[in-house]
Amino acid sequence: MGSLHRLAVACSLMALVATAAQAEDWQTAKDEDGIKVSLSVVPGSDYKAYRGVTVIKAPLAKIQALQEDVSGACAWIHECKSQKLLKNEGDQSWTYTQFNTPWPVTPRDSILHVTSVHGADGSLTRNLEEVPTYLPAEKGFVRVAQVQGFWKLVPKGADSTEVTYQVHTEPGGSVPSFVANKFVVDAPFNTLKALRAKAEQ
Repeated sequence: MGSLHRLAVACSLMALVATAAQAEDWQTAKDEDGIKVSLSVVPGSDYKAYRGVTVIKAPLAKIQALQEDVSGACAWIHECKSQKLLKNEGDQSWTYTQFNTPWPVTPRDSILHVTSVHGADGSLTRNLEEVPTYLPAEKGFVRVAQVQGFWKLVPKGADSTEVTYQVHTEPGGSVPSFVANKFVVDAPFNTLKALRAKAEQ
């Protein structure tokens, strides 16, 4: 039994490693206008994770301020209809967002728990996690079931910042594949492009 148990543990560990490797198998989907968007298959999910990376000619503090202006940030977040801050506690905040969606998809709403972590290298990581039961369901919207992701801001000299936006979403309800496949490219690309334009003003 001992050897069988060890074999089972080894198989489980190999499966975990394989899953992690698969989730990190990023494939470039779009590389345009200084913004690179990559996609990764997520085991057990019908929806791909997306990652967008760009360099913005603005100091990290300015980009951080734009992100922390929760209602104002809706202007540069892809398909954001409205957004508000629900609660703030030190390096943690909770935000509520309503999104526009193309017909025939029912509009989505999302409640994110955002945790900010400051790195020794001057970087800032804002971890994103969906907390769908934080508020009751809103009429006319389907609550996003799951979000796992982050923003990472890394200073590049005094006046530039490398920005990475990585997310995997389970949108809840039914979403046609052609809509989902377009969203995972458009969301990071359009969000980073609009954020860059705002930050570089």
